[in-house]
Amino acid sequence: MSRRGSWHALLAVLVGLPLWVACGQDPAGSSASSPGKAGSGWDVYFSPKGGCTEAVVAALDKARTRVLVQAYSFTSAPIAKALVDAARRGVKVEVLLDKSQRTEKYSSADFIIHEGIPTKIDAAHAIAHNKVMVIDGATVLTGSFNFTKAAEEHNAENLLVIQDPALAEKYAANWNVHAGHSEAYTGK
Repeated sequence: MSRRGSWHALLAVLVGLPLWVACGQDPAGSSASSPGKAGSGWDVYFSPKGGCTEAVVAALDKARTRVLVQAYSFTSAPIAKALVDAARRGVKVEVLLDKSQRTEKYSSADFIIHEGIPTKIDAAHAIAHNKVMVIDGATVLTGSFNFTKAAEEHNAENLLVIQDPALAEKYAANWNVHAGHSEAYTGK
């Protein structure tokens, strides 16, 4: 085993991770999961074509009370549809987007705003680069994965789906800070 491999093996033992996670490898190729401690756990997905969009849609399909979204780029039709479907089931859905979504040739922002989902633009920063969803105060979706078709099909991206109410609370608090300085998006 190489020196690097030995270090990763030691790390795996110390923190209780499977060796392949500590080494940054996935024997299945696209996703991995861990049950974590009671009430928490995680799944990880990689693109291209690693199931990130499907994981987002599946998480949204399980939403029952509230979904908070922060997105830099948002052009995925399946994700936009899942948000609208959640809202139609009575889930409170709220979205914050980067100011670039005002001028994008195609943005799902227009679709969701016309479906009655409150959407705001966070223009207080050079780039509002978050890619986060908080679902039912217990699940956090985050990573480099933009909510776009290109991120699923062409880019090297990652998505973490984390079941952890304490972490979700922190992300929701951050979402509220950004919502406080964002302005309503009225669509094109």
